[in-house]
Amino acid sequence: MGGTPVQTPPPGKYEWLVVVPDKPGQQQKRLEVRSQHFAGLKNYIESGQFKTGGAILNSKPESDDDPTKFDFYGSTIIVVAESREEVVGILEKDIYATSGVWDVEKAQIWPAKIAFRDP
Repeated sequence: MGGTPVQTPPPGKYEWLVVVPDKPGQQQKRLEVRSQHFAGLKNYIESGQFKTGGAILNSKPESDDDPTKFDFYGSTIIVVAESREEVVGILEKDIYATSGVWDVEKAQIWPAKIAFRDP
């Protein structure tokens, strides 16, 4: 199998596959707070708590260089955490949640066993 061997999360932690939908009609707000969202990710990424993540789109965009033209569905993240409750707590602090973009109550959160990562 190709890809990078996957490191096992630290004892007591697990990887969680997260899909968080946006609330209807929040595209403009998403774009307004996007830079704050990215800034808020920095510590999670640097610590290794966030393994990967990004936007989920309803359809393939004509071009990747203009997010104002994207048809956003929400976001996906792979998070290292002890529990589903810890994951929800992280989501609830994000600017996308506090500004009303994400519908955290409808987030789908599954414990996952990632087999490979392909950089």
